[in-house]
Amino acid sequence: MAVDREELAQELASQSVDWLRRKYLAADPAVPEVPAGPPGALPEALPEVLPEGLIEALVKDPRRGAQQLAAQLLARRAARQAEDERLSHLTAFENDLRQQGFQLIAGVDEAGVGPMAGPVVAAAVMLPQSIRLEGLDDSKRLTEARRAELAAQIKAHALAWAVGLATVEEIDQINIYQASLQAMRRAVDSLSIRPEQLLVDARTLPDCPIPQQGIVRGDARSASIAAASIIAKTTRDAILTDLDRLYPGYGLAIHKGYATAAHLEAMKQLGVLPIHRRSFRPVRIALGIEPAAPEQRDLF
Repeated sequence: MAVDREELAQELASQSVDWLRRKYLAADPAVPEVPAGPPGALPEALPEVLPEGLIEALVKDPRRGAQQLAAQLLARRAARQAEDERLSHLTAFENDLRQQGFQLIAGVDEAGVGPMAGPVVAAAVMLPQSIRLEGLDDSKRLTEARRAELAAQIKAHALAWAVGLATVEEIDQINIYQASLQAMRRAVDSLSIRPEQLLVDARTLPDCPIPQQGIVRGDARSASIAAASIIAKTTRDAILTDLDRLYPGYGLAIHKGYATAAHLEAMKQLGVLPIHRRSFRPVRIALGIEPAAPEQRDLF
């Protein structure tokens, strides 16, 4: 951002370091909130681009706090550049398809293959080319709070998004692998816009007429699949939280249906629920049924 160097120098000289920190670094959560100093009020929003020459001027400022602010701004700039580079790699598959003429690209992923309770949930997400979702990544690498933030952004800005699920009964009837494929197909079929190309995590969808590409570890390598993994995960977590209220005492809101020690003990003490997958070994053992062969985990 072009700015008059003389005016910038006057601003730096006339304002306290705390005021400058509030103006230029308040987006950093590590920077404390401090009252604005005279002679002017703070702007309503932080500048997206720092004034040209600001960091250099702060480095030359004799105040130690100003020099520390320069170091913080440099670190934030480096972090943003690193994130830009990471996101560029994350959109490589999408950009390659766009260069081939495909514009409507959907990422597809599922959540809930491993748990012994609850449905398997899939999502399909179509992102616009111009979107920048800072922190977008495989849902498993994100905190619950960050997943929720990104899910809200994805839903607000996606060209289209949809979810599909397969029930516990379907999982037990056709096995978890086939059920996860069915959930993904339902998510794709529910999109309000028909994709020209699918990017699917680790597999492809049988009998799907839309051209598709399976990407191993796609939720960590494709922006569209990563977005789908976040929508699938947050949707399923919400379902299990609701089920926790319906079936108190099992800790479903905490472990989300996985076979933790606490979940196994609750199932032993309180009994097997209708939402427990009877094709999964721990549930069959709890019911006194011979474990199925092959094991569900061996189907992938």
